[in-house]
Amino acid sequence: MKTKILSAFILAIFLIFGEKTMANDILNNKQQVIAEVASYAARGNQAGLKESLIKGLDAGITINEFKEILIQAYAYCGFPRSLNALNTLMETVNERGNRDTQGNEPSAKPTGSAVVYGGENQTKLVGAKVKGPLFDFAPTIDEYLKSHLFGDIFSRDNVDWQTRELATIAMLASLNGVEGQLNAHINIGKHNGLTDEQVAEIINIASHTANDDLIFGFGKENTAYAQYFIGKSYLQPITTTNGVPMFNVTFEPKCRNNWHIHHGGGQILLVTSGRGWYQEWGKEPRELKAGDVVNIPAETKHWHGAAKDSWFTHIAVEVPSENGSNEWLEPVSDDEYNKLK
Repeated sequence: MKTKILSAFILAIFLIFGEKTMANDILNNKQQVIAEVASYAARGNQAGLKESLIKGLDAGITINEFKEILIQAYAYCGFPRSLNALNTLMETVNERGNRDTQGNEPSAKPTGSAVVYGGENQTKLVGAKVKGPLFDFAPTIDEYLKSHLFGDIFSRDNVDWQTRELATIAMLASLNGVEGQLNAHINIGKHNGLTDEQVAEIINIASHTANDDLIFGFGKENTAYAQYFIGKSYLQPITTTNGVPMFNVTFEPKCRNNWHIHHGGGQILLVTSGRGWYQEWGKEPRELKAGDVVNIPAETKHWHGAAKDSWFTHIAVEVPSENGSNEWLEPVSDDEYNKLK
């Protein structure tokens, strides 16, 4: 699972529309598959990518449409991810024989300076001229953006701009540390016809593709303890015999457990993916990311869970003790939780 820190606006979209969408605003089947393909390509998950490519080819998405999306990936994820994804597409197409439609080739590139017509494309996509101190500081990157990204890629008209932005949002939502670019492309996508509900669905698809990367598996919905959680969590036992109890726990975005206390023995959390929070009573919340370890002493009132914009997984190790027990307390209020980034 990947860490994303979305703007308050995007988070509102996700929380309000992520699971309830109107029929006219949800992604169609083709758009859903393209979002999956773009996200798997960005993550470098070739197995998931191949499965989604097969689903899309069966549904009539053309080879050339997939080529365009995976070529575009180089601009946002780097050449290695793009090349690997294209190789997976090539192998998939070859395995399927001649059963799939090749699709349209792009029109000839515009004549003249790629910087000029790329800049024109950029302005049309964004709805305004793009400028800023970064481009004054490093004008070469501005030239590359205009000529290579908006000139070379976005001039290829066999995939429309809305679809390209859909794919871009899915890619960026699957990467770490690109929140500014993700926010910008969400706005560009909306300028090109994507709705708030569709953006939320793209982000949700990108979040779900991360579940394939879980080390110990996703497990089953944690219904037995659902009354002590806000949102859904999933439980995968790691040890099932006598010894030290260990469980892989996955939280959906914004899910957290109630305040609680481990009596007798404490607990250790080993964070494996995503971004989340841990807080002890009377102390400031602690942000958690993959590789973090939390040692929770016995008799300590605390809670833990996912960030608003990220799936979150940790291994919970129960410290053995005689007559140990958990005491579940009040929920973490929305007011408390919404103060967290």
